[in-house]
Amino acid sequence: MPRHFVPFGQLRRQPTIVVDSTGLGAALTLAHWRGAATPAALRDDTSAGSVLRALRQPAALGPAQAVTANHFDIDGFVGVWALLHPELALIHEDLLRQLAVLGDFREIDWQNPLADTALKLACWLNAEEKTRFYEPFGAPARRRREDEASAEKFAWFLPRFADILLNPEAGRTAWEPEYARVRQAVAALQGPLTERRSYAAIGLAVVQTPAPVPYYALFGPTAGFDWVLSVYDGQRYELECKYTTWIDLESRPTLPRLPLGPLAARLNAHETGPYRWVADPLTDTGPLLRLAGRPLSKAERYADPDGRPIYASSLAPRVVEAEVVAYLQEGYEGVESRRYWTWAEVRAVGNRDK
Repeated sequence: MPRHFVPFGQLRRQPTIVVDSTGLGAALTLAHWRGAATPAALRDDTSAGSVLRALRQPAALGPAQAVTANHFDIDGFVGVWALLHPELALIHEDLLRQLAVLGDFREIDWQNPLADTALKLACWLNAEEKTRFYEPFGAPARRRREDEASAEKFAWFLPRFADILLNPEAGRTAWEPEYARVRQAVAALQGPLTERRSYAAIGLAVVQTPAPVPYYALFGPTAGFDWVLSVYDGQRYELECKYTTWIDLESRPTLPRLPLGPLAARLNAHETGPYRWVADPLTDTGPLLRLAGRPLSKAERYADPDGRPIYASSLAPRVVEAEVVAYLQEGYEGVESRRYWTWAEVRAVGNRDK
């Protein structure tokens, strides 16, 4: 019997491989989530990467034929699909790896000849997901559980993805609008109106550009950095701690996250505008520090910066950048980067000065 997808709720009914998720009773876990029981030899930056490693070591997969995930996103979908189509997946391994990284970390190496195709595939998946179902993190607003509702997405995408992988042009109608928007933003960020500064010791990249842009353009050049401070015209700012520090990153050591609440308080001490600085919790997949108007839903925070309101501050760019740099430098004093931080260890670093 070939491998097949089962909804997450059926995990314990048969031996099941769990992808990009964790669950009691899994026959094998292939996930980059912090603390997941992924075998050491199969650890990778993305969950799809762990699957592709396992496909090259078939004995590591064991006898389980059922495959599941508790949510739908690009990385998890690619991993599930690869287990169901192992030969085709290994032929296109490099492309699938790029697609998974782009989907989860929003990072893309534009010098790689497969980057453009990976972007088309990501935009196709995004467009079809939103058109036919609902946006990422949108299940709660529809009073549905993600682990149940996402099964419908898998059922639709799994039999259709191979055709688009082999012939991306077949999906042009779906992927072209987002693709064109991203490529336009990439060109703008490479122009003279954009400045980049980096602080490697604290993992911070600063991108100063006139207006908000899609994540695929914004984060593309920030690989290797875990914090991104976006500085837009009109004294508008967002600081984001990237998803690279929510998971167990395999390819490089990282510094632990720091809580953003204290930094928000420091900025509010100087802010004289009508809005107040607010921060997402430490364990959010991608915590944001920003000026708050109305509260944003998780779906809005996950969506592209150019699709949400970003408010003007009374603080000059040099002041905000200096405060961010000082806070991170103080928080990381005496802390060495490494792999496999536990959440308890992350919290302990953030609480050192309390």
